[in-house]
Amino acid sequence: MTDSCAHPTRRRLLELGALGLGAAAFPRARAAGLPPPRAPRTINSCVLVFFYGGPSHLDTFDPKPDAPAEVRGEYATIATTVPGTRVCEHLPRMARIVDRVALVRGLHHPMTNHNAAAAEALTGRTPAGGDQELLADDPRGIPTLGSAVGFALGPRAGALPYVALPYTIYNVVQLPGQTPGLLGGAYDRFQVTGNPNAPDFRIAAFDGAAELDGRAALLRGLDRSKLPGAVAQAAVSRDRAVQLLANPDVRRLFDIQKEPDRVRDRYGRHLLGQSLLLARRLVEGGVSFVTCFDGQTNGQDANWDSHEKLFPRHRQLIPPADEALSALIEDLDTRGLLETTLVLAVGEFGRTPKINGNRGRDHWPYCYTAVLAGGGVTGGAVFGSSDRIGARPATDPATPADIAATIFWRFGIDPATEVRDQTARPFRLSEGEPIRPLF
Repeated sequence: MTDSCAHPTRRRLLELGALGLGAAAFPRARAAGLPPPRAPRTINSCVLVFFYGGPSHLDTFDPKPDAPAEVRGEYATIATTVPGTRVCEHLPRMARIVDRVALVRGLHHPMTNHNAAAAEALTGRTPAGGDQELLADDPRGIPTLGSAVGFALGPRAGALPYVALPYTIYNVVQLPGQTPGLLGGAYDRFQVTGNPNAPDFRIAAFDGAAELDGRAALLRGLDRSKLPGAVAQAAVSRDRAVQLLANPDVRRLFDIQKEPDRVRDRYGRHLLGQSLLLARRLVEGGVSFVTCFDGQTNGQDANWDSHEKLFPRHRQLIPPADEALSALIEDLDTRGLLETTLVLAVGEFGRTPKINGNRGRDHWPYCYTAVLAGGGVTGGAVFGSSDRIGARPATDPATPADIAATIFWRFGIDPATEVRDQTARPFRLSEGEPIRPLF
């Protein structure tokens, strides 16, 4: 049941105006003279839950209970609400809602290092720098998905197009794939840095916003027609940012303390749980794209990169993910938001089929699993399959480019749309194809 606390509706935030420019595109016909395939209702929002470090697909959503012990691993499997679909024993809550979830079990790409693989996953493109462990963000590179969606939606994106939380991911350098790249700073994320589970959680950027708005009002009185183009554009972007921070409707979206205890408890009183609850508030308030990172809070041991002792580490990491992700899906459904919100949960790659000598699994981008829910997804569907040991796609392989194309398509954006960056260079939003059989 929706709680009674007052916070702005999507319609209200859309009325506040857009931060980005550009025009929305529409799905194209795939054959001359034929209409495009019918699609479910266009989505308003997407929540990307990114499990940094690479969860083991074999020990979560693509178990192999009949494989040899060195592949099967230590976990048992459990039945789900969909006959024939089994998951890891540590996913009991997700098992109960698999009939509202779709699995892509043949996801693959060639990047074996964390940074390069993250860039591939978060942009839907193979990074220009290739497969490097310490690949850094390229300011002229391909934009992160949230920025690209905000750009392509244009005025449809509303006042706050893209939010990332609860931190920026680093692997020595800032993990690539988190910035707007060639689109420029106007399409950057609103970055939340802080733990929504902390009793004193607040958004530091809101402090002093009213005073900043007063100063910006004086600058807005200047004749900008006499300013250089880049300077004038920067002034416009600054004004919009200040007005956004000073807006009480936007501030209320982040006031997670307004949520009833029973709702907060259902998501889990931990960083991921409260981050996904905050993501739900943002979606409900009109934010088009939210990325929630899971896997870097207390150093390397806090992420999913389990080269050794995988089973005790994943036994700590899977239950909070099970609790939080299932709560998000159920809560969106209860509030009537699931049909128009696509939820995507994925890491940068999976883990090796064979357990290594340290009882861990190593990087494996050649076959892994993505979880989708809402946004018109057919509940209980499984697209693709892996071979008997989870090493390679056996049927219907898919790529991060296809995932990206699916996101664009569900927003009503043609993935093949050619857009131009701030220097007029053309590029295509996505080189992939939407995974239409899931819808």
